[in-house]
Amino acid sequence: MSKEAEVDMKDVELNELDPEKQPMTDGLASGGEKNGTVKVKVPEEEVKFTGLTKEELMKVAGTPGWVRTRWVLLILFWLGWLGMLAGAIAIIVQAPRCKPIPEMNWWNEGPLYQISDVEAFSEGLAGVEEKLDEINKLKVKGLVLGPLHTVQADQLNTLDLQAIDPTQGTEKALVAVLEKAHKKGISVVLDLTPNYHGAVPWFTAGDVGDVMEKVMAASEYWLNLNVDGIKVSDLTVATNSVDWSKLQAALQNNGTEDAKKRLLMGVVNGVERIMAMDTLHAQQRSIGWGLGAAQRDQLSKQAMAPGLIRLYQLLLFTMPGTPVFTYGDEIGLQAVGAESPKMVWDLETEPIEGAAVNETEEAQRTERIAVRKWFRALSDLRGKERSLLHGDYYPLFSSASSLSFVRSWDQSERYITAVNWGAAAELLALKLAPTGKLTGRLWMGTLELPETATVKLSTDEELEVDSVVSLDALTLKPGHAVLLQFPYLG
Repeated sequence: MSKEAEVDMKDVELNELDPEKQPMTDGLASGGEKNGTVKVKVPEEEVKFTGLTKEELMKVAGTPGWVRTRWVLLILFWLGWLGMLAGAIAIIVQAPRCKPIPEMNWWNEGPLYQISDVEAFSEGLAGVEEKLDEINKLKVKGLVLGPLHTVQADQLNTLDLQAIDPTQGTEKALVAVLEKAHKKGISVVLDLTPNYHGAVPWFTAGDVGDVMEKVMAASEYWLNLNVDGIKVSDLTVATNSVDWSKLQAALQNNGTEDAKKRLLMGVVNGVERIMAMDTLHAQQRSIGWGLGAAQRDQLSKQAMAPGLIRLYQLLLFTMPGTPVFTYGDEIGLQAVGAESPKMVWDLETEPIEGAAVNETEEAQRTERIAVRKWFRALSDLRGKERSLLHGDYYPLFSSASSLSFVRSWDQSERYITAVNWGAAAELLALKLAPTGKLTGRLWMGTLELPETATVKLSTDEELEVDSVVSLDALTLKPGHAVLLQFPYLG
């Protein structure tokens, strides 16, 4: 190759661009530019939108069109606001007014649980303190303890209402019970029936005045130790004393104005249940009901058949007033003879696997667990439902061996109790006494009774829970009870 040719090749090598530096365009660029050149047009001035100035806005706002628009929008706003206000007022006016809740005291809020023999219940007052957790599961609101004081039967000179019988416990143990019970929301009433070992609670008729003075002094003593109430037996004799009003005043004046009220509890025996409810239900916030409790006996003494335990529990929990039970009623504890029955606490203890099982004892244990479950369900329901807690009472049906009534409160669920403690099945016509006509319904005052109701609780397997029954004709088998529910029909 000639020298000149070599020079030409070097020129080519020097003038040739590196492939990585080649422009990424094919052919001619837009505008006829040669490959490798880019032509960029830069605007001479960027245009920005700044909106109207304050002066321009003021000129536009003052035009007649915008003035009219603003007025229209303002009027529409206030018309809408007034319309919503009028609608709210109309709803409030037309809505049914809620009935004011009556004054409720602690003894109106749940059942009272009477421990008449603390030794038989759980080996004295110390045992009562240990069992307060179990008692609390029953949703009781008050304990009635004792009598605990020292006295010999029919011997007035041995009466000391301010000293605890050593076989029952000590004053220190009682204070411990009070403190723990109060922490759990349980009040404590002390039974000060003077001659509780004797035949007559107030000794002789001539002794009532002197005994009442002792009761008044003892009441002041125990109330100062934070006891929440006093109980005495044979109210008829007590109220005939000239000092009875002084005892009432002593309880009312004890404690500060903000403290909860103290209970003065008197016992009346032998009140016929149907007559009493029909005449005394208006005083329900001052009345307590018990079957056997007046004699400090178990409910089982009144129940001639085991199934009646549940019936009486249902009746007491749904009647107007405060239900009063004696220890063991929650499991159907059977009292045998004059001695207080020992409380049974080991119900959850099942037979050891493989060990011999006493079928009678096992059946009794199972039944007691079932009765306690029934008791707890009733106690829980009564504490939640206003109709059962403080609702009005309306009689429906009654006979020598059966009873039915309605419990109703304002706009709450209504409940119908129907019980048959007789020996034969009974047909109950559940109807209110009519005071006017309404298609398909009868009513008394503001209460309306529907044609059907739903079973809430039942001891009769044929009346299943949540089933619907007709109120025109309800058949109850002997020894059975049912609690029906129906909604507010307003």
